[in-house]
Amino acid sequence: MKTKNQIIGKRGEEEACSFLIGEGHRILRRNWRAGHLEVDVISLKDSTLHIVEVKTLSGRIMAPPESKVNYDKQRRLVRAANAFLNGPARAGLPADLEVQFDIVAVVFAEPAPEIEYFPAAFIPLYV
Repeated sequence: MKTKNQIIGKRGEEEACSFLIGEGHRILRRNWRAGHLEVDVISLKDSTLHIVEVKTLSGRIMAPPESKVNYDKQRRLVRAANAFLNGPARAGLPADLEVQFDIVAVVFAEPAPEIEYFPAAFIPLYV
C-alpha cells in the first residue's frame, strides 16, 4: 500500500510530465533506476537531454519544494545521468546530446496545482 507522500509524489510527477510535454519535451523515461540511483523524469527536447527532478508538496510551506534539491541530491542525479548515458538505456539517442539538469516544483494548492519550472537548475561541478 502506498503512503500519502508516495501518492502525492506520483501525482506531482504526472503534473510535471504534462507540463513538460506542453513545453515541447518528449518523455523518454519516468522513475528510471540504476541500482539505488533514480531520475524522476528523463526527457528530450531538441538536442538536449533533460534530467528532471520533481519536487511535490501538498500545500504551501515556508521552504519552496525546489530548495530540497541539495548538493547531495545533485550528486546523485549526476551519477544517475552518467549511468543512463553510459548504459544500454541510451540506445537510439543521438551521440551529440547536451545534458541539462532541471527541477519541476509542483505545489498542490487550491484551486489548481502550481507548477514552476527551473531549467538548467544546476550545473554539475564534475561529470
